[in-house]
Amino acid sequence: MNSEALQLPIPRIFGTSERQLLKRLANEVPIDAVQIESTTTACRAALALLRDLRAQGWDVEWTPDAIVVSPPQSNDDVEQEKERVRFQELLKRDEQLRTPSVRKFIEGMERPREWDGRFRSIFDLMRDGIELSEKLEIANSGQLAFSDIVDPYLHVIESSERCEWTGLRLMDVWRYFRHTWSNQYVSTPGRSMPVLVRDRAAENHPVIGIAALGSAIVQLAHRDRALGWNPPDVLNQLRQSPTSLNSKWLLDRLDAWRSELYTLDLAADGLWSDEWWDAPELADVEALARESESRRERHQRLGRKSDFKTSKAGCGDEFWLARAQMDLFRSKRCKLAADLLRVRRALAPCIDDASEKALAAILSTAAGRRSVGWTIRRAKAETVGTEIADITVCGAIAPYTHLLGGKLVASLLVSPTVVRAYHKKYRDRPSEIASSIAARNIVRSANLIYLGTTSLYGAGSSQYNRLKIPADVLESSTDLEFVPLGRSRSFGTSHLSQEAVSALADLAEQAQSGVRVKSIFGEGASPKFRKVRQGMDLLGWPSEELLRHRRERIIYGVKLAAAPGDYLLRCQGHPDYLFNPDLEDDIARISEWWRVRWMIPRSQREGIADAVAQHTLHRPVKHGARVDLSTCSLSEGVLFGAHDE
Repeated sequence: MNSEALQLPIPRIFGTSERQLLKRLANEVPIDAVQIESTTTACRAALALLRDLRAQGWDVEWTPDAIVVSPPQSNDDVEQEKERVRFQELLKRDEQLRTPSVRKFIEGMERPREWDGRFRSIFDLMRDGIELSEKLEIANSGQLAFSDIVDPYLHVIESSERCEWTGLRLMDVWRYFRHTWSNQYVSTPGRSMPVLVRDRAAENHPVIGIAALGSAIVQLAHRDRALGWNPPDVLNQLRQSPTSLNSKWLLDRLDAWRSELYTLDLAADGLWSDEWWDAPELADVEALARESESRRERHQRLGRKSDFKTSKAGCGDEFWLARAQMDLFRSKRCKLAADLLRVRRALAPCIDDASEKALAAILSTAAGRRSVGWTIRRAKAETVGTEIADITVCGAIAPYTHLLGGKLVASLLVSPTVVRAYHKKYRDRPSEIASSIAARNIVRSANLIYLGTTSLYGAGSSQYNRLKIPADVLESSTDLEFVPLGRSRSFGTSHLSQEAVSALADLAEQAQSGVRVKSIFGEGASPKFRKVRQGMDLLGWPSEELLRHRRERIIYGVKLAAAPGDYLLRCQGHPDYLFNPDLEDDIARISEWWRVRWMIPRSQREGIADAVAQHTLHRPVKHGARVDLSTCSLSEGVLFGAHDE
């Protein structure tokens, strides 16, 4: 038996007919043969989950008391391991392409429509491989400059923009090409800055690649250690070398957070007094904690999604005051007030004596270390979503993939142009939670100083491997390098179908005992993920193991500023960028470096010209940048009917 085999007990609530359905699916009848017309939510969830495990290559065996499942073994052969992961990713990608709304979108993008006197479609934004291959041959003979063949530029998409050559919405162009990826397209919550990289050297400025920056993952130990702001490491450093500056930093952070906390209504209710700040009492802390818990429970019972969908653009203080008084934000304000008073109480020796000795004494106690650790974690949380970002999408499309266009797209993302675009996009945007806690408009700084990302595969080469922009390209103080930091923990729902996710979430929502999980604002990260986990737990199945999709990825990070941890923790006032953030010709510099370092050598390799030429726009269009719907029949693999994305 596989050492990773799991025992999935048959839920006691299942009757004979439900057990028979499970048995049929476990006994390797064709997956599509198990059709469900009407059954319990728990049975639907169990069947959908088992179907997905089988489709992903798990062994499924029926026994009278339990279903034994064993995950597929990883392969030592790099190419075979990549193929295993690719196959698993395509299952969910193809499920998405089967949904009617997605197919309608794809077909609509490919359908010609009149624009500026000519009929245009998404095909007009693809580079013809035959034309590109012929020009590469001429350039390699010395009769044409490579910059006249591929001349990239970067365009940050605004939501309503249209392409001047085709009339297509640029966001739709981006979305279409994203559907050519081997993994499913999923919009992510939080910030999103989509980018197109286009080629002004060809007609219609075809798309070279696409990218997007999104909100950074809050907890990522590999990245935090690289940044120098991993809370346990910072705490240990303070314990080993406490200074008076450290004491001042701790107290300044508390004062800053106190200044952004609305307390007038709390004071009116006897839950706050400004006098407590200098002499906090434990009883006051406990009263605030009780009020926080009471309001949180009320929010969970009565909160509505519609209350949190109002546009925040241009909102004045009256709007934020009303938000602050909602149950959710009153709960958050009371909790913050309680935490601030608790930490202020622990740091009291530093208030009158901000010396190295006083801080050392505080750090010698467990309560003191907890309080300092809380301060470090909150300081980190304040900037993790605003001044570092994750590269959530990055890659080239055919035929530029054959010329290592992915390395070009990745390199352009660490440019001064992107830093400026990020600052422009977010510099005036209010922080929703901070503004709701302060009852007034709070805007965080938007200085992008670090980018993180992951490879698509955990084995073999990736577009980020050996990707290092030499210092002389951007006149930077050091090379800009995608540094491998470690591997991801490979948890999530990316291996589960929409049917399984929905059924497990429905099961969690129907539960009459335990903590109800509601997908409304303020309930923490990934409410859908927590519902899926709870659904598995309700079946009595090991959610921790079943949520391991076993597709580890390599984590990369790029520093754009020196000592980023010090800046992010607000130990220094301004970022010390490694390059001149006002450099105007950075895209041209990076593009020329990419052509010399990557594109030209690749174009001279045997077989590359032929590979490029395969992507033709002659009818019928056979092009790698076209979304292939031919392998995604509407009738394939749907247990419970189609779902929109």
